[in-house]
Amino acid sequence: MAFALLRRRGPSNFERAADGSMTLIEHIRELRNRLFKASLGIVVGFGLGIWLARDVRSLLQEPYCQLDGSVVDGKCQFTQLGPADVLLLDLKIALWVGLIIAAPIWLYQLWAFIAPGLHRHERKYAYIFTALAAPLFAAGAVLAFFVVAKGLEFLVGLAGEDVANTLEITRYISFVTNMILMFGVAFEFPLIVLMLNFVGLVSGRKMLGWWRIAVFLFFLFAAIVTPTPDPFGMTALALCLCALYFAAVGVAMLNDRRRGRGREIYAGLDDDEVSPLDLASEPVTAGERVEAVTPLAAPDPVAAPRPIDRRFDDMT
Repeated sequence: MAFALLRRRGPSNFERAADGSMTLIEHIRELRNRLFKASLGIVVGFGLGIWLARDVRSLLQEPYCQLDGSVVDGKCQFTQLGPADVLLLDLKIALWVGLIIAAPIWLYQLWAFIAPGLHRHERKYAYIFTALAAPLFAAGAVLAFFVVAKGLEFLVGLAGEDVANTLEITRYISFVTNMILMFGVAFEFPLIVLMLNFVGLVSGRKMLGWWRIAVFLFFLFAAIVTPTPDPFGMTALALCLCALYFAAVGVAMLNDRRRGRGREIYAGLDDDEVSPLDLASEPVTAGERVEAVTPLAAPDPVAAPRPIDRRFDDMT
């Protein structure tokens, strides 16, 4: 009975999209359904985020609350400029937390809509890159949290003893979250490099030749985004990016060796050099002679067809 119902139901939208049998209107409806399911998951995650928003805000306040002078009467003091600033801030934090909690749902809906248009090896690479993206972003976020703690100690100390260090809550949270976002995105750079190699745009040997430029850009980026002028936070971020870059170069070179790149017939030739052709020439011999055949009997010898005296290469 169940087997009969499955046969009667027909192929799923995923199968129809994979074999190209869906029309444009059906693709639009499929996109609408996927977006609705993803939005429903985000709404559920947002509800859980409201419940966790205050705890997350307390966690983000820890770098400042650990500084000397930030605790007054046993409480970490912040300033609120507007009556609804903290409420709006908690809603913003709840939305971010909801996106993180509902990430498996909306990422699956996005993948289910895109996957039918990809080849099998492209799907395999998407699985690998997605599995690596989340840990790399988390590692960058953790590093940013420690850099912010050291950076606040320096920045607050610049104000001097005659200035009260009471920070405005929304601007402080925005500063911390922006640092986490920049560090997390920076840690995704090796994945971009690997994507370029896997699609065949850049070879691992060429990427290794760019290591001086890459190291310089990493230190320049770290010097810009780190909030302190001391070399410790900048060096920590730059060294992490360099280590990830060289790891990506190593994976790219292994991928090139697996695919046989660099051993092509034109690998060791200059642009104006003639390439060798290993072709075995075969001698050309004359074909067999074909004799014209006359009819055995004709009613009139004069009207009987005669063999053609001209050769095919004499005709114009």
